[in-house]
Amino acid sequence: MFKIASFNANSVRARLPIILDWLENEKPDVLCLQETKVEDHNFPAGDFNAAGYNVIYKGQKSYNGVAIASIHELKEFPLDISSFSRSGEARLIAAMVNNINIINTYMPQGRVPDTDEFTYKVNWIKNMREIFNHYYNPDMHLLWTGDFNVAPEPIDVHSPDKLLGHVGYHPVEHEALQFVKDWGFEDVFRRHVPEGGHYTFYDYRVPNGVKRKMGWRIDHIWATRPLADLSRHSRIDMEPRMKDKPSDHTFIIAEFDV
Repeated sequence: MFKIASFNANSVRARLPIILDWLENEKPDVLCLQETKVEDHNFPAGDFNAAGYNVIYKGQKSYNGVAIASIHELKEFPLDISSFSRSGEARLIAAMVNNINIINTYMPQGRVPDTDEFTYKVNWIKNMREIFNHYYNPDMHLLWTGDFNVAPEPIDVHSPDKLLGHVGYHPVEHEALQFVKDWGFEDVFRRHVPEGGHYTFYDYRVPNGVKRKMGWRIDHIWATRPLADLSRHSRIDMEPRMKDKPSDHTFIIAEFDV
């Protein structure tokens, strides 16, 4: 069995106790992190190594940042996204683990619709299809995971009628994400959990948002169909979101019979 998880840490150093505790209890083969918010020379690689994990990372000061940790050997696979991603933004890292290709992304947030930031986000998403065309094919065992900053379906947000048109749940974002999905991906979580009410993100600014289930499912694990067919389980772990000083996101997990 191969277990992969994704977690927007909202600062890997601030969330390190939660992450290390989770790794000890869950023992995933791979953990993908977003919003590490740390320059490479300050990334706590030694703590991951001490926990039995190899780790690769790309970071910048105070913003963005991505990492992949694994109990297996990690072979970083460089992808050139310079044609559409701003210089200096650490938003993507890719690797091969046990003959499975993994792409971990932290997609732009977009701020407000009808702004340059929103346009940048939509173009960023769409351009990922060219990355998949150039480096991969849909018959490969490929996982695309991370914080996509998009809730794809009405069941992925707590109040779909009210939120439709807001950043993160906008028809233009949905169209862009579907364009990439049609390349050959399946949402592994939805394959196993078809009902709503399961979220990965709860805004700090919403009072008692977790208890009131006012969340969004914007963190995803997608797989090419040959790999999705080997998936056995997927879930969202809410316990870390209930801990002291949590991230505003929590872990999403998928398991594969490979």
